[in-house]
Amino acid sequence: MVENVIIMGAAGRDFHNFNVYFRDNKRYNVVCFTATQIPDIDGRQYPPEIAGSMYPDGIPIKNDSNLMELIKENNVDLVAFSYSDIPHTEVMHKASQVTAAGADFIIIGAQYTMLESSKKVVSVCAIRTGCGKSQTSREIVKVLQDDGKKVVSVRHPMPYGDLTKQIVQRFATYEDFEKHACTIEEREEYEPVVDMGAIIYAGVDYEKILRQAEEEADVVVWDGGNNDTSFYKPDVNVVVFDPHRVGHETTFHPGETNMLLADIAVINKVDSADPKDVETLKETIAKHNPKAKIVLADSEVSAENGDSMAGKRVLVVEDGPTLTHGHMKFGAGVIAAERYGAAEIVDPRPYLVGSLKDTFETYPNVGKVLPAMGYGDQQVKDLEATINACDCDIVVSATPIDLTRLVNIEKPTLRVRYAYRDNSKPTLGELVKEMLDS
Repeated sequence: MVENVIIMGAAGRDFHNFNVYFRDNKRYNVVCFTATQIPDIDGRQYPPEIAGSMYPDGIPIKNDSNLMELIKENNVDLVAFSYSDIPHTEVMHKASQVTAAGADFIIIGAQYTMLESSKKVVSVCAIRTGCGKSQTSREIVKVLQDDGKKVVSVRHPMPYGDLTKQIVQRFATYEDFEKHACTIEEREEYEPVVDMGAIIYAGVDYEKILRQAEEEADVVVWDGGNNDTSFYKPDVNVVVFDPHRVGHETTFHPGETNMLLADIAVINKVDSADPKDVETLKETIAKHNPKAKIVLADSEVSAENGDSMAGKRVLVVEDGPTLTHGHMKFGAGVIAAERYGAAEIVDPRPYLVGSLKDTFETYPNVGKVLPAMGYGDQQVKDLEATINACDCDIVVSATPIDLTRLVNIEKPTLRVRYAYRDNSKPTLGELVKEMLDS
């Protein structure tokens, strides 16, 4: 019998699971995807050009809030949970809804969805959003390039636009960002890689992406998103941990899976963390995955003209996903503001415009920092209007991109950067090279 299926997702892992597990599989009929976490990605369609011959009309994408009704209306037999960075308890709340509505609930095994490469693969994953995966993956790219390797990054998907135009995306220049109409979140991940003279791929169909990347690489570096598992089978699996969120490594899905799969466990942000929390993480990793090699790292914060913050009232703009579904209350911008003696971090909430109000209603714990939301043109305008409405002396921009390229900020703006720095021996690069050669 054919089973009716719903795939729960957030425009990333869900599409990959469909492509490798459900597409062209006559045992299943996928009636829809559901969408959450990312604004305005429901109401779209997974297009027939990608969905395969079994779906000539494509597959609709519905809002996650109507899950139980969708199961009953479509006589659904099976629901595949396919998104990341969610508490274990919330996963089981979803499972309870599914089973109460009369369907089975599954999480597809991580290794089952990992594509095999003809080239060496280093994956960089994490236990939560905002641990520092991207700066870690860039460090690995640099180390391998310095070792004479041709290295290409492949980034976890962020296909929030026209999916037929995003099947395979290659970024090597700033013109490529315009060509692919990148959102702020996408640019935050791609720009720093391009700035270092490297190439990064992303898109929708990760089999096609991998085969194209292999043509110009000796080593493929998987740059993960959220705390998702790798789409590619790694030769070396690097997992990043955050000592500012001790305990999350065993309480969030699928971050705990990443911890159990790690070959190298990077405890990042040691320079700004309580040493007791670092020791607790070490003990947790050793208990659950004693084979993992532990590396300590700093997230080195630097600020252009940082001394100008002294005694000033500053608005801090941080990386969006880290603050929203990553549940961090601060990032590099707050660290820099405190380090350089800012008099006050201005609360943006009285000045929010448009969709930014919705963001803070959905994520009320964000607090006194402004997430750099920009999933569409209108949200970028709302971000710009909110920044300019804030009563502050300086805007501290701590996103990975030059925000002033996209937003017209009418106040003095100071950019904060953060980068990977080894804090122990052997270094991350030394371990990665040793494992690749073994």
